[in-house]
Amino acid sequence: MNETQKSLAIRAGAIAAGVACIALISSFAQSRQASPPQPIRISGSSTVAPITNAIARDYKRSVPDIQVDVEVTGTGGGFKKFCAGETVISNASRPINAAEMQACDQAGIRYYELPIAFDALTVVVHPENTWAKDLTVEDLKKIWEPAAQGKITNWNQVRSSYPDKPLRLFGPGRDSGTFDYFTEVIVGKTESRPDYVASEDDNTLVQGVRQDPNALGYFGLAYYEENQQALQAVAIDSGKGPVIPSVETVQKAKYQPLARPLLIYVNYKAAQERPEVSAFVQFYLKNARSLVSSVGYIPLPDEAYHIGYVHFSGSKVGTVFAGQSNPNLTISELLRQQKAF
Repeated sequence: MNETQKSLAIRAGAIAAGVACIALISSFAQSRQASPPQPIRISGSSTVAPITNAIARDYKRSVPDIQVDVEVTGTGGGFKKFCAGETVISNASRPINAAEMQACDQAGIRYYELPIAFDALTVVVHPENTWAKDLTVEDLKKIWEPAAQGKITNWNQVRSSYPDKPLRLFGPGRDSGTFDYFTEVIVGKTESRPDYVASEDDNTLVQGVRQDPNALGYFGLAYYEENQQALQAVAIDSGKGPVIPSVETVQKAKYQPLARPLLIYVNYKAAQERPEVSAFVQFYLKNARSLVSSVGYIPLPDEAYHIGYVHFSGSKVGTVFAGQSNPNLTISELLRQQKAF
């Protein structure tokens, strides 16, 4: 083989190698494009779960290739996973608290805080309960405060006019944001009596009260709305007369102190780096108002969802609550806080 032939052979080999390399890169790129996105992992509040599940269901119809996993752990349990980087969205029935803020900060996790609804935390009894049509905030404190353990065990110990029947209690567990909020606004502490049937799953509490004529429990409005035929809501008197939980009484700021905001927290980095997460959150904010109503909660004004969208689009991270639950917050006050953030 002469020098010219050798040169041609080398060139041919180089071209072939280059073509092979380009083909390999192209194949690798195609395989990466073909691989499905990671699931959008969401955890937290059982109260917020019906809203997020409804959003996820409708989103799946529009984008069938995206998997959205919604897990119920309670608000506190959800924040543990969120601040550990195990989830990208956290459902919360109370604002993030100081300890959780610190945990997220230490892990380098920044987050969007997006209010998505209001809830009327609902106290319920069995339909055969003909005596407890209403309870005062003081009655509820008497029932649930730590000092009531082993002492307030019959209905006539709540009010002497009530019958001498056993009082059986059902309520959220300690990882629940509903427990945190109720205990703070009713008992005035972070602790309640421990001798009750506790669960982070509100469906378990519903079943407990449904099956016991002497029971009393509390959970989010949506779970009462789904089970109105088997449960009876108790009117709450905070000093201005008994008020039944409803969309109207929450919107008019009459159902206090058991009205509260519901929120989602979104991992900032995940929203920036994963288009499917950003798209899902935008879909959530766009459709929240109608879907919130469909599952039994109280939608926010359109302006509140618009502000949330502006915060999300403008990368405005952090919380307006400074680690506090803000009891007695109304929808109007929440809107003012969002505007000022």
